[in-house]
Amino acid sequence: MVSAPSGTGKTTLCTNVRQTPDLVYSVSCTTRPQRPGEQDGVDYFFLSKSEFEKKMQRGEMLEHADVYGHYYGTPKGPVLEHLAAGRDVLLDIDVQGARQIRGSRDAKIQEALADIFIMPPDLEELRRRLQGRGTENAQQIAKRIQAADAEMADWKSYRYTILSSSMEEDLIKFRAIIRAERYLSRRLNLHHG
Repeated sequence: MVSAPSGTGKTTLCTNVRQTPDLVYSVSCTTRPQRPGEQDGVDYFFLSKSEFEKKMQRGEMLEHADVYGHYYGTPKGPVLEHLAAGRDVLLDIDVQGARQIRGSRDAKIQEALADIFIMPPDLEELRRRLQGRGTENAQQIAKRIQAADAEMADWKSYRYTILSSSMEEDLIKFRAIIRAERYLSRRLNLHHG
């Protein structure tokens, strides 16, 4: 599970890691309209509001949030299926969602969970990166910086924190964490004796 403030390069990092065959990316559900070029079941599972609410009521969501009037969430079924088949699942989740997943009463989820926070060098650097993207106006950037400041306070709740530098560096650190997690004794199935 990876969280990071907006502009830290989390999406790029996750896209890079997704090229790795031994990691499965968890596709989120959303009630927001499908955008041109997006594929159902690849980018998101596009659901109606009532479908989403039914899933929530049945406890089929690992986490969910209402973002500007649209629901977003992580379906539990596919994650559990992949874990049962021995595949690692990558979740790209904000700090609120991360809190929900940490609080999951599902033993399989608790056992498998490795959470990583990507920490931007500082808010000024984050502001530079957001301005460099050129996709938001000053007001939107200010709002994201404010949100980032609040999110960054949560880093201690994560098992791992990567201090973000270059994309290459971040990727190396990220892969090192995944490797270490795979070598945890409790994750190995050794049959001997």
